[in-house]
Amino acid sequence: MKFRLISRILGIGLIAFSLLQLTPILVSITYNEENLSAFGYSFLITLTFGSFLYLVNFEKKYEGIRVKEGFLLTVLLWLFFTVFASLPFILGSKSDLSLVSAYFEATSGLTTTGATIYSDLSSEYYSILFYRGLLQWVGGLGIIVLAIALMPLLGVGGMQLYRGETQGPINQSKLRPKIAETAMVLVYIYLILTVLCFFSYFIAGMDYFDAVVHSFTTIAIGGFSNYNESFAYFDNSAINLLAILFMFISGISFSLHYLSFSNFKLFNYVKDPEFGFYWKMLALTSFIFIVTTWLYSSELSSSKIISSLFTVTSFATTTGFTVLDHTSFPTYLPQLLILVGMIGACAGSTAGGFKAIRGLVLLNHAKRELKKLIHPNLVLPLKIGRKKINAEVSDSVWGFLTVYLLAFLIGSFLLLGQGIDTETAFSAIAACLNNLGPGLGEVAYNYAGMDAFTKVLLAFVMILGRLEIYTLLVLFTAFFWKE
Repeated sequence: MKFRLISRILGIGLIAFSLLQLTPILVSITYNEENLSAFGYSFLITLTFGSFLYLVNFEKKYEGIRVKEGFLLTVLLWLFFTVFASLPFILGSKSDLSLVSAYFEATSGLTTTGATIYSDLSSEYYSILFYRGLLQWVGGLGIIVLAIALMPLLGVGGMQLYRGETQGPINQSKLRPKIAETAMVLVYIYLILTVLCFFSYFIAGMDYFDAVVHSFTTIAIGGFSNYNESFAYFDNSAINLLAILFMFISGISFSLHYLSFSNFKLFNYVKDPEFGFYWKMLALTSFIFIVTTWLYSSELSSSKIISSLFTVTSFATTTGFTVLDHTSFPTYLPQLLILVGMIGACAGSTAGGFKAIRGLVLLNHAKRELKKLIHPNLVLPLKIGRKKINAEVSDSVWGFLTVYLLAFLIGSFLLLGQGIDTETAFSAIAACLNNLGPGLGEVAYNYAGMDAFTKVLLAFVMILGRLEIYTLLVLFTAFFWKE
């Protein structure tokens, strides 16, 4: 294991991350806030530690990084970044957060989960609100993907690092010959969507500051808002419709965006089977939601339809914005929201969850098995669209489902062991494992009431979900450390 190389890359990553902590200083100056020094101290601490890791491991040339190092480096980058990202919350928040609470908030931000410990956002510094949104924006694209551009400086290929974060059942071809170019393509798409979202919100009625922060958290599918009421604060149908649009777009694979717009072949969306599964799931869930709400309220207004569409899109894409109290919906609808959030949006997007492509593979596999019950001797290849899926891919999806359910159940029972009620325990794990944010019960609005152990456990679960489980759990196996 090339620990000196890993340490040096960690150092470079922390040096780059320290610059992120300087950005909110401009907001502090603009609004004449008292926490200016908090971001300065955070910057110096992060920069010093990163520089130390870089300098003590300085060598002119390193050999290439292997897959093993890629997985370990991916996990360590996320762990280190979440730790140092918590410094501004510790030093500069009005809420006087504990170390554990600050770490929970930082982890929730970088993993784009959107679970918050803040119970009164209206009294918080603007710079802290901006920093929360910025963390989600950076984490949305993926710290690793952003860091790939730094790999050529070391003479180290970034493909192993890229694979460490972008786990999926179907290997997607690179968009460009070099992985750094692929990363930059994704960054450009990300930037364009963010700018479009900002101007849309601003024109629709948000002020400049709210438009900036909410464009960050919408495109990142993060869910952090500047208000306890989330999007309900604005009470604006145009803003809600725009949010629906950009959440839906951000839930689509960024690779598909590039392939569709680079050659103006928008038909690529129609031909993509995962996109088809994604929008059909949203359409079906929205229909069930609207019909059920209508049956129990005996009225159907445009505002209720928009609210229903907003809520379904927000949960299905694992964003976590709200316009209504999602726990107040009749009968099974709150549980349905958690379920669609567990499925999530497309692979290669900023969304969390099980991913639509895996759900599609399992669905098609089930269809094939049903047909074989009637025709046992019939040879039926497993297909996604027109593409045949080999047994290795199918096995990997079933394996992932097994590990996913085990992680979900173990986490839930650990919370139950803490004396937490069943609804809260299961929904909290589901919300954090799928990077969704809002749950049910005691965690429907925030996680302030959770004890220190629960917050640490849920922060671990957030990272587990962000890295799609395998990347983190493989480090706990004996064969990973054998040479």
